[in-house]
Amino acid sequence: MLSLKKISLDPLFILGLCIRLFLITAILPVVVSTWFAPFLDSSLATFNLDPWAAWLANGGSPQAFPYGYMMWFAFLPMSLLCKSIGLPLVYGYDATLLAADIGLLVLLNKFLCQRTRLLLAVYWLSPIVILASYGLGFNDLIPVFLLVLSLYCVRQVKLFYAGLFCAAAISAKFSMIIALPFFGIYLIQNRSLSQRKWPFLNGLLIGIFVFGVPFLFSSAGVHMLSSNAEMTKVYQFAISLGEGKSIFVLPLFYLLMLYAGWRVRRMNFDLFQSILGVSFLLVLLLTPASPGWFVWVLPLFVAYQASGNVVAISLVGLFSMLYVLNNIFVTSLFPFSISYALLPSVGYFSSLVSTAMIAVGIVLAIQIWRDKIWFNDYFRLRRKPFVIGIAGDSGSGKDTFADALTDLFGCHSVATLSGDDYHLWDRHRPMWQVMTHLNPLANNLDNFANDLVSLTDGKSIISRHYNHSTGKMSRPFRVKSNDFIIASGLHALYLPILRSCYNLSIYLDIDEDLRRHFKFQRDVHQRGHTVERVLSSLELREPDANRFIRPQSAQADLFFRCNRFIPVCWLILTLKGHTSLGLSC
Repeated sequence: MLSLKKISLDPLFILGLCIRLFLITAILPVVVSTWFAPFLDSSLATFNLDPWAAWLANGGSPQAFPYGYMMWFAFLPMSLLCKSIGLPLVYGYDATLLAADIGLLVLLNKFLCQRTRLLLAVYWLSPIVILASYGLGFNDLIPVFLLVLSLYCVRQVKLFYAGLFCAAAISAKFSMIIALPFFGIYLIQNRSLSQRKWPFLNGLLIGIFVFGVPFLFSSAGVHMLSSNAEMTKVYQFAISLGEGKSIFVLPLFYLLMLYAGWRVRRMNFDLFQSILGVSFLLVLLLTPASPGWFVWVLPLFVAYQASGNVVAISLVGLFSMLYVLNNIFVTSLFPFSISYALLPSVGYFSSLVSTAMIAVGIVLAIQIWRDKIWFNDYFRLRRKPFVIGIAGDSGSGKDTFADALTDLFGCHSVATLSGDDYHLWDRHRPMWQVMTHLNPLANNLDNFANDLVSLTDGKSIISRHYNHSTGKMSRPFRVKSNDFIIASGLHALYLPILRSCYNLSIYLDIDEDLRRHFKFQRDVHQRGHTVERVLSSLELREPDANRFIRPQSAQADLFFRCNRFIPVCWLILTLKGHTSLGLSC
């Protein structure tokens, strides 16, 4: 309410509101007077739950209202109010659009973190929304508001309501089903939400049951929807292959956008809404789009201008101007359009304007793809996980450090590999009397490297876990690749192939007395070893530690050293090819 009050007091809002009220009182759009208002009047005159059947029975046009229950429900309250006080239903229609318009403004303001002035300039005063909704009378504000409301619920992790509003948007205008696969991709590819997708599905199914299933029982409604000429526009742009075969361009590009979204292994909300917005923009560019469809891309344009520069604002402004020219002067739906018969050159002018608008739209699509998607950090990291290698002697804190990183990134985003899981033998095998765990020959480092490479490539692996309490390997289990991969172990930096996989390599060093203390605490109290066995193990392992473990510190990007004589932990950054830096932690 506070944000709405702040918006309502802004001069730009008052200006935009005055323009809208003027158009509402001065213009009666053709589609409203011919189709929408008569259909609403008919549905109120013979009020029942199947207004489409009553309309067709009275000889109404099938093109009048090819929408679902949600669109009808949206217009009912204001239509009933106008009917009861004797006002023309067109005012109830326009009042509903205005309410959705203001609601969308408030939602977009939340997305832009209260950048009210910018929003009022690029959305509230946008020629596209003003002309399409109040000059031409199209009702696309209703489904767009519901879809953006669903996006907002996704952002707030209110997934049940997100699914419910998504179903409502599809019910209002079936074209909104374009967005549904992208919702699914986002909920699957976003690691933090992948385990919470069921509430969205529940809300979606309830919405379909409430808004969609009753509509299917209306044969008249289904007929009006299926016979709508707008549905065939999807297939009008095609490339002929001969022998009666064609490639439909829009479905082709739509499938490519779905594939692009699926290939983004790290999907955040910004990427999700950008890819969705570009998909809607492609629908406009690859079809003879209805003027009302251009409202679909306004949230994308707003986000692009908010994060862009003068070029972004200029491109969207030019596109909007061409849209206005294309519709005011050549669209028969506008009451003041110029007739081809009166001015034959209008046809050429229309073609030039349409060509220019499509050209600017293509440039916009490329710019938005580059700025909002290609340069997005999540998108640039989409193919390869971020891999961290942690090496150090036994008892240096490798597992503790790996667990801390896992907590930092979130367990849903991390896959871990432990070098201990690649011991060649169980603890009770006689080979351990010949060599220690610190010897590379006692570990299957080839499998360790192969598994790490597979995870880095986005593949799953079959692994086993070494149980330090029993000294035995567990049953095989599957490990899936993730956004972050943490590989820790005695030999994590030993092989060149291992080091080549890491985006960041870390070596943990610790004062020897502290290390022995920690190892005693762990092996005796947690793993059940005797004191004598731990002491014997330390003496036996020392030569292998000097030969195989400690030299790995020279291969690390980060070197952590903990000294008991200094009350700080020292971090030594080793940048390969550069001088080392000493920093206190």
